[in-house]
Order: sequence, then C-alpha cells, then structure tokens
Amino acid sequence: MIKYLAGVDEVGRGCIAGPVIAAAVILGKKKINGLNDSKQVSANKRIVLAETIKEQAFKYCFGLASVEEIDSINIRQASLLAMKRAIIGLKLKNLHLIIDGVDIPDVKHPCRALIKADTKIPEVMAASIIAKVYRDNLMKEYGKIYPNFLFEKNKGYPTKAHLNILKSLGSTKEHRKSFKPVIDVT
Repeated sequence: MIKYLAGVDEVGRGCIAGPVIAAAVILGKKKINGLNDSKQVSANKRIVLAETIKEQAFKYCFGLASVEEIDSINIRQASLLAMKRAIIGLKLKNLHLIIDGVDIPDVKHPCRALIKADTKIPEVMAASIIAKVYRDNLMKEYGKIYPNFLFEKNKGYPTKAHLNILKSLGSTKEHRKSFKPVIDVT
C-alpha cells in the first residue's frame, strides 16, 4: 500500500565545481503557495520558500554526491547516488517517488521519472527549491574559503568570469577534475 508521495530532484549537475545535491520531499496534506521550478523563482523568494517547505513538509531529506564521487563515477551516476541518499534518508516505507528527469535511482520503492516534474508536481518543486538553496549556501561557504573564485556568485557554474579565473589561477579541490573546462586548465 502506498502511503507517502515523495518528490525528488537534484541541483548542480551542470556545474564545474562543488557537489551535486538532491532533495526528497513529502508535503503530505500541506499546500504551499508559490512553488515552482527553482530556476523560475527569484533567489530571495527561494530562500523564503525553502524555510516554509522545511517547516511545513511532512518530511524532507538531502543527499549529496561529492566532487570525488562525481569524478569517479560520472555526473549522471553521482546525481542518482545523491537522489538515492536523499530517499533513504527519509527512512520511510510505503513511498511512491516522482523523480524529475528520465533516470530512476536504485531504490526499493515504486518510482516514476517525469521530465519537467519540477514544473508540474508540488513535491518535486519543493525538492528543487530546498536542494537549490542548500547548494547555493554551500557554494557561498566555498566562496569564503576560495574568495578569488567568486563561488558565492557563480555557484560553481562555468560562467565566463569563472572560466577566466580558472584559467588564471588553476583549479581548487572543489573543482570537478573530470569536466572539460577544468581538464583544459590542469
């Protein structure tokens, strides 16, 4: 018997630095206004929504795959691993999962992969938002450790400024060494 619907999404797949973060969210009977794909919500509104989601959701959990794991198993497999960790972290049985995208992590729950689920399913929208805020905050912390790389602004994405800094200074331990822009400078 299915008792809980959980939405799962990941962020950071297209970055050249930092981990990939996934979130799994069960809203239960809660309706949260303003949910949408995290990319369609302003940074300030995402922060407010993330707090509301964490306060009102029945349950949520994050999963992370490190830079080392990304470089070892590839970004696709690392994204699935982060999702699996988020799902396992819910510590619930009787789950039905809706995953944003086309791939399904290796878990023992019924899953449905749905392209653009983060624009259609409230639980996936919520997962998208809290994962994005979690990762953005992590990248701000990396920005303090590596101030020359402007991680607090570029969030690890290969912006023109980030690529220029990478060419000038080389990579940090937070850069994904298996990604072409990083390979090109190392």
